[in-house]
Amino acid sequence: MQKTFWNIYKTFFKIGALLLGGGYVILPMLQSEISEKKGWATTDEIIEYYALSQSLPGVIAANISIFVGQKLLGIRGAIAAITGVITPAFLAIILIANILSELVTKHSVHSIFSGVAVGVVVLVILTIKEMWNKSVTDKFTTFIFIAAMILGFVKVSPVWIIIGSILIGIINRIKNPKEAE
Repeated sequence: MQKTFWNIYKTFFKIGALLLGGGYVILPMLQSEISEKKGWATTDEIIEYYALSQSLPGVIAANISIFVGQKLLGIRGAIAAITGVITPAFLAIILIANILSELVTKHSVHSIFSGVAVGVVVLVILTIKEMWNKSVTDKFTTFIFIAAMILGFVKVSPVWIIIGSILIGIINRIKNPKEAE
């Protein structure tokens, strides 16, 4: 499929329409649509965009859409991707705004969202598995992972964990330049 504004918009609209659970579940969807079906980006590129998107302020799905769209068609691609991924949520908000108070009181709606929650958990686990396989590859990255987990459990701010991980990575690259290549 060609990398046109319209094709990028349609692809990201489809991803946005299926993106229940937020940005953490976008990785398996991007891998399927962008990498496997269309061949627009490699899995490694998508994982790099995902990791970078997590470290930036804003919605992860929107950030990663901008990176992928930029790669595909420059600024026009970024606009197509971000517009495509946010359009379904925008339309959904407009459509249900008037009936929201009635929806939340219905038992069937609670049941639907309970089922969706289970699906989101599965997608988050798949994302963790994929990122683990690509990110934790040696003793150094295992150390970073364990340290970050421990700091997360003792309620250190994620900002400090990210900054610390970046600094440790930079120091490691300076001390061991051949390992980093």
